[in-house]
Amino acid sequence: MRMTSHVFTALAVAGLFGGGAFSPSSALAQDDYKPGPDAERKEGVPQGKVTQHTWESTIFPGTVRDYWIYVPAQYDGSKPAALTVFFDGGGFVNEKGAFRVPIVFDNLIHAGEMPVTIGVFINPGVVPAEKEGAEARKNRSYEYDTLSDQNARFLLEEILPEVSKSYNISDNPDARATCGNSSGGIAAFTVAWEKPDSFRKVISHIGSFTNIRGGDVYPFLIRKTEPRKPLRVFLQDGENDLDNLHGNWPLANQQMDLALTFAGYDHKLVLGTGGHSGRHGGAIFPDTLRWLWRDWKELKH
Repeated sequence: MRMTSHVFTALAVAGLFGGGAFSPSSALAQDDYKPGPDAERKEGVPQGKVTQHTWESTIFPGTVRDYWIYVPAQYDGSKPAALTVFFDGGGFVNEKGAFRVPIVFDNLIHAGEMPVTIGVFINPGVVPAEKEGAEARKNRSYEYDTLSDQNARFLLEEILPEVSKSYNISDNPDARATCGNSSGGIAAFTVAWEKPDSFRKVISHIGSFTNIRGGDVYPFLIRKTEPRKPLRVFLQDGENDLDNLHGNWPLANQQMDLALTFAGYDHKLVLGTGGHSGRHGGAIFPDTLRWLWRDWKELKH
């Protein structure tokens, strides 16, 4: 059965996603989007633990990166945990940032609104400078904007086997999600698109579905690819997002929404008034997770 399109304007966001402080008088002020109560510590809610690690990759040769692992207090290893991978992970794991993922996960897991979920927060790789005083070479665009399975293989062949040495993670692709902002947003989609047998849930904020490295072809691939891939996709963007030589971000995300609708995907697009910022995505993030995991109790690990 074909899913209907889910496009929500900034006015609708105010009603459907109560964490965002939107008012018509400030329609162009992206700073009006603020984290809601689910992004604040609550009394009596157990806190998970976050540990930081470093990884040197062979799939992205010569690159090193930091990554973090969040483990909820409810995890005891007796059952496989769900998984969410965050690109540009340092921003998501920051408890004073726009998303404050460890706090939101703590609150929603405690409330039974999402499964016990391990979070893996990965920064893009850098190639260390060879000479003293020189800058490291950033590998972010190559890793995130390229349309290939390389980033997915990096997760499946390097990072997740390492994480699985310590934690029991579900093999069920419906219990695995990816999330990112901007180039990290298209990266989140690409991983699931390339490896739907490993990842089937996607959260893309201000996703760069533009022609940085060919990402503008996705709406056409989605329309023409049969059979439909078993993905659930959440898209967020702002009316005042980027418009540059690579393309127009709001238009690109609306094209994605229309293509996903045409092809019958389970998806939603929330369109606000902000620019190329994580503020809107962060403000609605708890309700995004509720939508993404709405049937989590039916999952088989």
